[in-house]
Amino acid sequence: MQLVIVESPAKAKTIEKYLGGDFHVLASYGHIRDLPAKDGSVDPDNGFAMSWENYGDKGKQLKAIADEAKKASRLILATDPDREGEAISWHVQEVLRAKKALPQKVDRVTFNAITKQAVTEAMAQPRALDEDLIDAYRARRALDYLVGFTLSPVLWRKLPGAKSAGRVQSVALRLVVDREREIESFVPQEYWSVAAEMEQGGQGFTARLVRWRGEKIERLTIGREGDAMAAKADVEAGRFTVEKVETKPVSRNPPPPFTTSTLQQEAARKLGFSASHTMRIAQQLYEDGAITYMRTDGVQMDGSAVSAARKAIAERYDGGYLPEKPRQYQTKAKNAQEAHEAIRPTEFSRDKVGSGDHARLYDLIFKRALASQMASARLERTVIDLVDGTGQHGLRATGQVVIFPGFLALYEEGRDDVNPNDPGKHAGSGEDDDSKLLPRLGAGDAPAKKKVTAEQHFTQPPPRYSEASLVKKLEELGIGRPSTYASTLQVLKDRDYVRIEKNRFFAEESGRLVTAFLERFFERYVSYDFTAGLEEELDDISGGRAQWQAVLEAFWRDFKPKTAEVMEQKPSDITAELDKFLEPMLFPPRADGSNPRACPMCGDGQLSLRGGRFGAFIACSNYPECKYTRKFGQPGGKDGAEDTGPEVLGQHPETGQDIVKKSGRFGPYIEMGEGKEAKRGSIPRDLPDGELTLDWAVKLLSLPREVGLHPETGKPIVANIGRFGPYLLHDGKYGRLSSTAEIFEVGMNSAVAKLADAANRGGRGSSSREPLKVLGKHPRTEAEIRLMAGRYGPYVTDGTTNATLPKTIEQDALTLEEAAQLIDARAAAAPAKKGKKAPAKKAAAKKPARKVPARKKAAAE
Repeated sequence: MQLVIVESPAKAKTIEKYLGGDFHVLASYGHIRDLPAKDGSVDPDNGFAMSWENYGDKGKQLKAIADEAKKASRLILATDPDREGEAISWHVQEVLRAKKALPQKVDRVTFNAITKQAVTEAMAQPRALDEDLIDAYRARRALDYLVGFTLSPVLWRKLPGAKSAGRVQSVALRLVVDREREIESFVPQEYWSVAAEMEQGGQGFTARLVRWRGEKIERLTIGREGDAMAAKADVEAGRFTVEKVETKPVSRNPPPPFTTSTLQQEAARKLGFSASHTMRIAQQLYEDGAITYMRTDGVQMDGSAVSAARKAIAERYDGGYLPEKPRQYQTKAKNAQEAHEAIRPTEFSRDKVGSGDHARLYDLIFKRALASQMASARLERTVIDLVDGTGQHGLRATGQVVIFPGFLALYEEGRDDVNPNDPGKHAGSGEDDDSKLLPRLGAGDAPAKKKVTAEQHFTQPPPRYSEASLVKKLEELGIGRPSTYASTLQVLKDRDYVRIEKNRFFAEESGRLVTAFLERFFERYVSYDFTAGLEEELDDISGGRAQWQAVLEAFWRDFKPKTAEVMEQKPSDITAELDKFLEPMLFPPRADGSNPRACPMCGDGQLSLRGGRFGAFIACSNYPECKYTRKFGQPGGKDGAEDTGPEVLGQHPETGQDIVKKSGRFGPYIEMGEGKEAKRGSIPRDLPDGELTLDWAVKLLSLPREVGLHPETGKPIVANIGRFGPYLLHDGKYGRLSSTAEIFEVGMNSAVAKLADAANRGGRGSSSREPLKVLGKHPRTEAEIRLMAGRYGPYVTDGTTNATLPKTIEQDALTLEEAAQLIDARAAAAPAKKGKKAPAKKAAAKKPARKVPARKKAAAE
């Protein structure tokens, strides 16, 4: 018997169908062991020796593999064809060796697609384990461990509230934080554009001013309204004739098939998928045999796949869409061993696979791969220059038409945001203008001038990163590797260092503080060049050009003393250094030249950065006499405006006490009274007109509000504001209110109806609160699926089964199919209900529980 080991049961099931009865295929269920999450797992003083520990939940599977291996004549390691796959195979081999269950013959086979042909061909070409790839895996894993377990304790002790740091995650976080700083420091610049609406032969077009009074007009040339009006007047007064017409053919070639990175980018742009969600769906498509391996830096396709793609093109389109020769793409991967074939369908005869997100991602992969072998698009670009009688003023009109669509008939690549301040961009000269048709004009023609406009513009700050643009930037800088980007970005979200709003990364306060700390005390290790250089050294290891322990030694020699040096400093000294480092952000210069550190409450105190149990904040030097504080990420006050300290809104009409609006470490709030007797309340964001008035402050301080006694139970119905917003409460049951205003407006009839509706919607096993969203009927059970807000985060329910929403899925982007799959998986994982309990066996003396290492993602960077 020959034993074949793969990662997943789905892959095992498919492969076993392709092999003969002499083969038995088992799954390892991913990695089987890792470095335990404790000190000493990597020993730099002993050649970076590593102490591996099996995952606690893999004991049953490892026993099954070992039992079968003892009976096998040959072990075939058929894990994925990349560094992580090589590592899993190596781990399986070493564990079996330790158990004395390793067969005499051990082979490694790799295939790029789970098809019968690919698997059989791979089985006919076995090889030994690739020691260079294994060394590269060990080097990366040791580096990530050493950085994490050396730097993170420094953060915990010196920077309260910080959670962790990592070799790649910290540099990715710095990119997000740097962009936030760019946006905050950006000063808008005014500029004007002048354009004329022209007409020739009944066809209108727009021509923009490109020369004025003999000078060339760039984007920011006209910076004042007076100049813009003068330029507009000159264009209105001039008679413009065509000076020259240039028509140039333009050819656009199709993009290559997807790599891991480009797939993540395009799925984010076109489908709104996160990188982790894209990789999860792609993994399932691969295991189903629908696409080739999805972790690759290569852009080339196998010769037989190119032939199949060309055949599919010929069947779909006429001959003009098929180029004479197949297109050849060259990979840019620095490491040929990791540059597998591009991501493509295993069969070009299948244009649809699966449903829901699986179908959408497959469609993207199919079209991109097929388009890569199609003919180029042919376009015609026309530029018309017009000049007035004086020769001092010039206009230009541009247009572009598609002569032959070629690959554009099937697929057009998405685009990331461009910097709106790119000097090559001119107002009125974007893609929209370029794509417009122009009338037929010749030299000397004088089109009619219908209207002249002068428009004011302001330069815009660079856009925040989306997942697509951040992945693209990491790849451009050579930081990390595409196969690890999904897990890297997920760590930033899980640590709450960033938040996602409208598919954009925003740096949280904790993320900004950690980045500032690392820039100040570990500048080298979060620099883009150093991190990219280290990646190249790791690539050299996998290419056999460098020795892995030598690379680790060079890194550790400088890194360890630096962490020891910082660890010796007092937390107060660290905070003082960060106070200086962050001064431009926390205490920006004021327009009136006054001291930006002056305390707005007491007047003579100085503001500075302080550290507390829950993180950093700004406080007055006169504490405890002056109790002024504000949040760390609040430069000069809320939204960057000057913080004038506590604001007295007025006196309470019944108590006569001052009601004061204050800004605390957790945001703005209102307070009445002092000390333990003080009454406080947070300020909701949805106040009418967005402004807090004395009347609203009085209302908020009066909460909770009793609506009345329920007509059936006689128990009170209460309206209030809670953690998840405004709500109704009656006898332990909740109902949602739509706004803060409704707390004070809802009457008894409406309240009873809302509570009854919430109870009816809740169903068995779910909350009685109203759903955040009704997604629709379960495609298999017909039960209504609802998205709910739970105590520990959002979840989906069909009334019987509740399934927590993973952090990898944004609740706004959740689809019905995804929700149904989550519920099905949760129902399948639930323990079967039992009738009578069997008599309990006499408990054996329990051994002390062994600590199981937390499972880590592959190369968690």
